[in-house]
Amino acid sequence: MLEITRARVVAAVNRILVPGLARSFASVLMGAALAISSAQAQAPSFQTFAVPTGSAPHDVAPSPDGTVWYTAQAQGAIGRLDPRGGRIDRVPLGDGSAPHGVIVGPDRAAWVTDGGLNAIVRIDPKTLAVTRFPLPKDRPNANLNTAVFDKQGHLWFTGQRGIYGELDPQRATMRVFDAPRGPGPYGICVTPDGSLYFASLAGNYLGRIDPASGAAQVIEPPTPNQGARRVWADSKGRVWVSEWIAGKVGVFDPATHRWREWRLPGDAPRAYAIFVDDRDIVWLSEWSANALVRFDPSTERFDLFALPRPHANVRQMMGRPGEVWLSESGTDHLLRYRSRAADVSGN
Repeated sequence: MLEITRARVVAAVNRILVPGLARSFASVLMGAALAISSAQAQAPSFQTFAVPTGSAPHDVAPSPDGTVWYTAQAQGAIGRLDPRGGRIDRVPLGDGSAPHGVIVGPDRAAWVTDGGLNAIVRIDPKTLAVTRFPLPKDRPNANLNTAVFDKQGHLWFTGQRGIYGELDPQRATMRVFDAPRGPGPYGICVTPDGSLYFASLAGNYLGRIDPASGAAQVIEPPTPNQGARRVWADSKGRVWVSEWIAGKVGVFDPATHRWREWRLPGDAPRAYAIFVDDRDIVWLSEWSANALVRFDPSTERFDLFALPRPHANVRQMMGRPGEVWLSESGTDHLLRYRSRAADVSGN
């Protein structure tokens, strides 16, 4: 097929150029055509889901049942989207609510860090009933940020005012600790062996939490004042960090205690959200380019996919096999990017 096309191009060019230049010019045209074809074949596969106007969806969390939770920060509510039909269940969280993060727990409930309520909030997946776990009264205005469950079923969370903590849902007990260097704790993750790490945006470090004592060890990234924002662990236990101010993605390997960093492409990149999928591909949101970024650690290659709307302001991403979900806080949309054929069971 390619040879037939090439012959047609040569014939057409022969009619307008001298014979000595025709074949050379035709090859250039074919190269351009193939490049365009390749770019089109690699075009991103985004699917868009509008959420109620004024929601300002901050974080997003796909559930094993196929639905997707998101925090409607500007409306003090949490939403649940069913992408199969577009239905949205909206659950108000109470006066003063300003939900930031949402994750799906081992009980398949949605767990929310609510900065306005200064509480961890659970939303039952069947009844949509809301249960609050307030922070201690001596920890007001913690500016709660992100949460993760450890291997024991305890929820660990961060607060940008300078705290991190642990909730035992079974006993409804909570411990809260002062973070090194004060304000800044932001993203948090758990590694396959159960280790806990958090990023401090204002403190410019990666912290490792001792779950027994609650003490945090400061781990310094190679770049000073990098603005470590969000973190995610891969299958090997390495911790990936989005460096907001430096515009880099970094990785810390606890086995070797070594770092590596890569600067994102473009002018003045800003790396915000980070997610590592089940194949250890690293995904980031890049605010300067308004793009989804794919980074393959095995080849150290970046691919940028322009987002469908300007000023998307993607603050968080999460996924499941074959899918990456993004929350466009600036446009009141959720996005699904199909990175490969998805598991239709939703698992």
